[in-house]
Amino acid sequence: MLTKRLIACLDVQNGRTVKGTNFVNLRDAGDPVALAARYAQEGIDELVLLDITATVEKRRTLIELVRNVAREVNIPFTVGGGIGAVADVEALLLSGADKVSLNSSVLREPGLIDALARRFGSQCIVVAVDARQTNAAAADPADEAWEVYTHGGRQAAGREAVAWCREAADRGAGELLLTSMSHDGTRDGYALGLTRAVAAAVGVPVVASGGAGAAPHFRDVLAPGGADAALAASVFHFGDLSVARLKTYLLAEGVAMRPVG
Repeated sequence: MLTKRLIACLDVQNGRTVKGTNFVNLRDAGDPVALAARYAQEGIDELVLLDITATVEKRRTLIELVRNVAREVNIPFTVGGGIGAVADVEALLLSGADKVSLNSSVLREPGLIDALARRFGSQCIVVAVDARQTNAAAADPADEAWEVYTHGGRQAAGREAVAWCREAADRGAGELLLTSMSHDGTRDGYALGLTRAVAAAVGVPVVASGGAGAAPHFRDVLAPGGADAALAASVFHFGDLSVARLKTYLLAEGVAMRPVG
């Protein structure tokens, strides 16, 4: 049985880790290099660093920060934000990233996924999908409608989420980072209906993001939710859950995990 993964997310703005709710109302959560080192030591399976304003500010991801984080960790490390060309991906991989996460640029130019997968291999190409539910009153998860957003959740892309996930995987994405903007920062649990729909539609790993607030939320999204990994930020940053306690709980609940230590 393949083990499930826990991933800590570092959303970075102006060199600091931040966290908000529904992609707004950001507050400081600490130094990203120190947090990365701490999580690696505590037994987190992977890290994701997202430079959340790089696309909006029309600049590249902060390379020096990537190098500094890479020096502190010995676990898989994904970097995203402001990546729009083959040269950007090459620079990040050479700076210590194991995978790169792309969102706005590949929605604008889907063929970039194909080109990057051919050049670097699908294993290091992650397509991030930020989706917002457009019919919150839907009683049945099967009736939910989800639209994709770009530019840090600021612009609607005019794409339906499950269909875009399927296309991204078909083009060569090796993994999908699926974030529910409607659940982000709420701590009410992941978007299980959306996660299940995407996991059923694609043949690549799905990382669920947005809404983690308690240990059962991780169990639900990793087991019946169909996700291969669960990403969280604030519950780790602000000490609500420790990696060790969470893994112990998940193992006891029958979720296959890599134990701490």
